[in-house]
Amino acid sequence: MSGNEQKYIQEAFDLNWIAPLGNNVDGFERDIAEYNSIKDAAVVVSGTSAIHLALRLLKVGAKDTVFCSSLTFVATANPIIYQGATPVLIDSEIDTWNMSPVALERALREAENNDNLPKAVIIVNLYGQSSKMDELTAVCEKYSVPIIEDAAESLGSTYKGKKSGTFGKYGVFSFNGNKIITTSGGGALVSDDEEALKKARFLATQARDPAVHYQHSEVGYNYRMSNIVAGIGRGQMEVLDERVAQKRAVFERYYKAFGNVEGIEFQPELEETMSNRWLTALIIDPKVTGVSHHEIIGRLAENNIEARPVWKPMHLQPLFKDVKYYPHEEGNSVSDYLFDYGLCLPSGTNMTVEEQERVIKIISSLLVK
Repeated sequence: MSGNEQKYIQEAFDLNWIAPLGNNVDGFERDIAEYNSIKDAAVVVSGTSAIHLALRLLKVGAKDTVFCSSLTFVATANPIIYQGATPVLIDSEIDTWNMSPVALERALREAENNDNLPKAVIIVNLYGQSSKMDELTAVCEKYSVPIIEDAAESLGSTYKGKKSGTFGKYGVFSFNGNKIITTSGGGALVSDDEEALKKARFLATQARDPAVHYQHSEVGYNYRMSNIVAGIGRGQMEVLDERVAQKRAVFERYYKAFGNVEGIEFQPELEETMSNRWLTALIIDPKVTGVSHHEIIGRLAENNIEARPVWKPMHLQPLFKDVKYYPHEEGNSVSDYLFDYGLCLPSGTNMTVEEQERVIKIISSLLVK
C-alpha cells in the first residue's frame, strides 16, 4: 500500500456507503478509463470475472469455440468453460512470449474451412509485455473475430504509444494481490463500447430488471466491486506510474547482472513497446550455464526467497488435455520451450536494492562452477 488509499476508504466510511456502488466505484472507473484513454471501465471482483463478462457480452455459449493463449494462468481460460464453450489453445512466439500470429492464422484458416470460426480470441500480455497487436489484430479482422485482450499483467504497459488493454473489443485488468497495483482482489473490464459496459454492470449486479420488486429475466452474477475496495484502487492508481518505474528498475538491475551471461536470455521488449516488467522473466540454458532453473528455484527457496517457473501452458494442464492446440510451427512449440527453461525472479516493488543484490549473489554463485 502507498498510504494514499486510506483517505478514500475513510470517505466511504464517512458516507456510510460500503456496498458495490458509491463514489469510489465511480471514481475508480473514471481513473482507469482516463489513464488508459478509453471510453469506459467497469470494476468487478476479479480479472477472471471481467473475462467471463466479456464472453457473455459476445454471446459465447455451448458449442462455440474461443481461441486463447496457451502460455498463461488458468484464469484466462476457465471462463470459456463457464460458458460451456470449447477453448482452442494457441502457442506463443519468441519475440514477445505471447500469442503467435502465425499459429493464430493457421488455426483461423482451418476453422473457416470447417465453418467453425471462434466467437472470440483471448490474447494475453504475458508478464507485462504487449503481444504483437498489429499482426494479431490484422489476422482477427481478416476473419471478423473479436479480440478480448487479457491485460491482467500489463496495466501501465504501452504498444506503439497506446496503452495495453485497449486494442480489443474488450480489455481486462486485474488488481489481485500480486499485480502491479492491487485492491487486494479485483478487476476491470474496459471498452470503447459504453452500451456494452452498461450491460456488463447489469450482469454483474445479478441482472436485476428495473422494477420495484426483485425481477430477473436472465442469469446474472455477484461480480460488482465494493466501494471500500474501489477506494483502495483509487489510491493505488495515484502511484501506478511510480510502480511501473520501480518494476523496470528491478528488471534493469537483474539485466545488468545477468544480461551478458551466456545461456541466459531475458524476456524481450518488442520495439516500440514499453513493458511494465511486472515480473522479470528469463530463460536459463542448463547446457551452457551449468545450472537449471529448477536448481536456482531450489537454492533460493533454501534462503527463504521465492521464485517460480514460467506459467505451465494450458495445453499441458490435465484440465485441458483433450483440447486442440496449435504450436507456433509444426514440431516447434515455443510455450513448451519457455516452460522447460523459463524462470521468474522476485520482482516486488517493495524489494530493497540490498534484497535484490542478495538474490543476484545467490544465483551468481550457482553460475560459477
